[in-house]
This record gives sequence, C-alpha cells and structure tokens, in this order.
Amino acid sequence: MPRVIDMAVQGCLSKMAAALPSRQNDQVVYHLRAGEHRIALNERIGEPLSLRWTGAIACTHCGRATKKSFAQGHCYPCFKRLAQCDTCIMKPETCHYFQGTCREPEWGERHCFQPHIVYLANSSGLKVGITRNTQMPTRWLDQGAIQALPILEVDTRQQSGFVEMLFKEQVADRTNWRAMLKGDVEVIDLNAERDRLFSLLANGLSQLRETHGVDSIRTLEAVPQHFHYPVSVFPKKVASHNFDKQPLVEGLLQGVKGQYLILDSGVINLRKFTGYEIQIS
Repeated sequence: MPRVIDMAVQGCLSKMAAALPSRQNDQVVYHLRAGEHRIALNERIGEPLSLRWTGAIACTHCGRATKKSFAQGHCYPCFKRLAQCDTCIMKPETCHYFQGTCREPEWGERHCFQPHIVYLANSSGLKVGITRNTQMPTRWLDQGAIQALPILEVDTRQQSGFVEMLFKEQVADRTNWRAMLKGDVEVIDLNAERDRLFSLLANGLSQLRETHGVDSIRTLEAVPQHFHYPVSVFPKKVASHNFDKQPLVEGLLQGVKGQYLILDSGVINLRKFTGYEIQIS
C-alpha cells in the first residue's frame, strides 16, 4: 500500500488519484502520486506547494530513462510499439484490429472488445465522450466535469467511436480547459439534452443498429451525477506552468480540478508530465 505522507518527497509523477467523497455534495478527494508516495491534496488547499523537476524522465511502461516523454509518459520505442499509444485509441472508429494490423492483438481484445459507455458531460459546457464502463466516474473527474450522464452502452470501443462521431454532428467532444478551470460553468439539464440529441440523431442511431446489430447499442436509464471540486479560488486569468520551460513550480495551492493544480502563480496539468521525476515539498 503506497504511503500517504506530508513531507518533502521525490518520485516520478503519475496522474493524480481522484475519488468520489464518502458523502454526497462533498468534494472530490485528490492525492498527488510521485513514485511510491501519495500526498493528500485536499487538506493542503491554502498552503504553499513546491514542485521541482530534477531533469529525469522515466517511461511509465518499461521504466527506461528517456529525454522526452511521448503520449503522457512513454519512451519513443514504447510509443511506437504499444497498442495503447496507437492513434486508434484517440480515434476508436479507425480501429484496424480486423485488418490484422493491431500492434498488440491480445491487449486489444482485453481493452477494446468490452462494453463501452457513451456519455454526456459538462466540464466547460456540454460535450459527448466515451469510456470503458469500468472507468466511470474516473474519466469524468479527470476532465473536471461538474455533471455527467451515461446515455448508451455499446459492445466494443470501435462501436463507441462510431456513435461518438454521430453525436459530434450536434455537440462538442472536447473540453475547453481554460473555461473549465475558471469555475463559471453553468449547470445543464443533461436529461433534456439527452432527449434532444436522441430525437435529432434517431435516424443515425437506427442505421448504426442495423449495421452492428439491434442489441449492440443499448439505451441506458441513468441518473445525472454531480461533482464538486476542492477549489478555494478560481483563477480569473489562466496562465499555465510547464516543467520543460521552468523546472520549478511553486505557489499557494488554491485548488485541484481535473488533472490540474491551481496555484496563485498559475496552473499545471500534472497528467501532461507523467513520468517526470519531481521533488515535492
């Protein structure tokens, strides 16, 4: 079990651990992960925080040293070899498994040929997204969503990509991270938006069901979820830190949302620097 500590530590960054609170309407619980260490962040809101990059980066897959990180924490050989780094992960509708060109067929069978969820979320406004059903609500918390609603379940990742492409005709599939961090996102009636989109896209959904099977795309009866983040002060103007340009990032910790630390000196996306060895105090 990783140690939860509250002192100066050093280790390679992983994306922050985010968990739902034990009580409804409480704040999402965050831990910063550096090597074997876990640092509780909610209790450090309002306190000074210093992160210094040592100059070292380790591949999160093979552990080798690398001068540059690819695809959030991989060395170049792993980036070119691993199926999880292929472009079809970001664009699942381009899955090429059945062409016999999947980089790791067994990995694809474990991760891509399982049920996926199509959802609506509100992080900087209404968006559509996809995730494995085992990744709820982690996916939404990583995006800084204040609301989320699963609307469809499909059999494979590729099918989720086809559905997402259809919904992108009417709604965005990306988060405006600056707007998300400013904290002035208005609450949306996700049930009403779901019904509106189902009506607008009824013909397209029918065509997809005809192609992939009537039961391959299933409507979900779910309740919208709401999330609250540990932020004391939202930035009025969003300026971002970058370890590659400035190895020392420090300031008062004013909040955590998505995978971002909000400091009085600026914000930093820790997931972007997965594998970077950091000294934290």
